[in-house]
Amino acid sequence: MLRCEGLLKRFNVGTPDETMLFDGFDFEAEQGDFVSVIGSNGSGKTTLLNLICGSLPLDGGKITFGGRDITRMSEHKRAAMIGRVFQDPQKGTCANLTILENMALADNKKGLFGLTGAVNKKRIEYYRTLLEECGMGLENRMNTPAGSLSGGQRQALALVIANMTDIELLILDEHTAALDPKSSETVMRLTDKLVSGKKITTLMVTHNLRYALEYGNRLLMMHMGRSVMDLRGPEKKNAKIEDLLKTFNEISIECGN
Repeated sequence: MLRCEGLLKRFNVGTPDETMLFDGFDFEAEQGDFVSVIGSNGSGKTTLLNLICGSLPLDGGKITFGGRDITRMSEHKRAAMIGRVFQDPQKGTCANLTILENMALADNKKGLFGLTGAVNKKRIEYYRTLLEECGMGLENRMNTPAGSLSGGQRQALALVIANMTDIELLILDEHTAALDPKSSETVMRLTDKLVSGKKITTLMVTHNLRYALEYGNRLLMMHMGRSVMDLRGPEKKNAKIEDLLKTFNEISIECGN
């Protein structure tokens, strides 16, 4: 279980622009939950992901995962159990390395690198099998530099790489936002297949309301550092985009927009 208790997060501390985003925020996700997180800009979606991953320090509160207190754990140590795919396709892979080399590096995420070859030739067929799941022909382009791939292909590769090791939590930070509609659909189908197959706990931030409703077993809407909607199971399954838009509109009126 992922549990966030009493999170506090301030920005621009000590300046006239100081703001309190999270003021005692609580959140928890059960093992195997696939949570779609939506909300307006500045609602705290990505900040929550950054706090969980250790990219931002907490000002107060506690984060535990799988019974372990990770509040003060460094980002690189959390990375051993957390896979993350960013909005920018260029962030998940190394452009100058080939597809094969990128996968070999990811395959050794929890290991040590010595003066031996980076690519284990015995693993190449395994890599090819993983790439076939993407349905993009990447298994036939393993010696192609990642930087020459399209945005959708590179994001699919990043998604496969994030799931190669035995991670316990998958973080998806608007991972289809920079893609064209066709690529977005392909990456979302791949996402659902990987998450369902491994039953991995997943948090997906998205601005696509259809994806938020169609994928996952839970939907969380955030606003100004708090939860304003939390739908699960049948309640989420029966929800409509109109229901989400209604809440968005009510929030806008409340804020005077």
